[in-house]
Amino acid sequence: MTTAYDAVVLAGGASRRLGGSDKPGVRVGGRTLLDRVLAACADAGRTVVVAEPRPTGRPVRWTREDPPGGGPLAALGAGVRATGADTLLVLSADLPFLDAATVRRLLDALDTAPGAEAALLTDPEGRDQPLVAAYRRTPLLRELAVIGERRGTLADGPLRLLTGGLVLTRVAADPLASFDCDTWEDIAAARARIREHGTVLDEWITAVKAELGIELDVDTGVLLDLARDAAHGVARPAAPLTTFLVGYAAARAGTEGGPEAVAEAARKAAALAQRWAAEQDEAG
Repeated sequence: MTTAYDAVVLAGGASRRLGGSDKPGVRVGGRTLLDRVLAACADAGRTVVVAEPRPTGRPVRWTREDPPGGGPLAALGAGVRATGADTLLVLSADLPFLDAATVRRLLDALDTAPGAEAALLTDPEGRDQPLVAAYRRTPLLRELAVIGERRGTLADGPLRLLTGGLVLTRVAADPLASFDCDTWEDIAAARARIREHGTVLDEWITAVKAELGIELDVDTGVLLDLARDAAHGVARPAAPLTTFLVGYAAARAGTEGGPEAVAEAARKAAALAQRWAAEQDEAG
């Protein structure tokens, strides 16, 4: 059973190590850091972003901490008050490689540990990441209230005050999942990473789908095989034109067709390309 949850994304802060730049708005692979994080928690019932409103690829609710710039504890307090689910996912907005699989691991870890009040991601050095974590709502509110009473305010309070009062379970991170961007060197490393041979195609397809508002997941291998057959069996320009026509045909099949409609259109076009090539071989 999939755990229902709300998400709180902290996207404020002064970004001093980036010279005061709007860190959540910095683009990695053509998408803002904030949009990349929002994509990882796309199945949240409600997503609350604690920051000044700005355009995003997905609809969210906006709120601000009091006072603005009051630090992560104050921002978390404001975000939690705008949610309603019993399980809350808390994320910072500077995680370029966070994915839905990691989010699900956190939620599952909390769900399968009845005594735990929070499931925290740990980085490769074993350090807790309280801003990449799943929390039970009631204990989280309890600890925020305790901290507020002790200090008189949540503003400028360290996050360790929060985790110190909670019963924790921990999830070891993939090194990329916990990678955060604090400096321009981090941004440069993230931009270089997505252009590596093994990841660039998936990153590009994901960026295109986000830009076009497409949710459909398709087998890119099928389309690449089709493009190869069209290029080799017909002519190089046939590759992009054929894959475009396959997409158009799948769209005409209606939203119920889904990935199956793309696969069927690609199968027909690939068979045609092979027949075309066979005729050329016979003529040759």
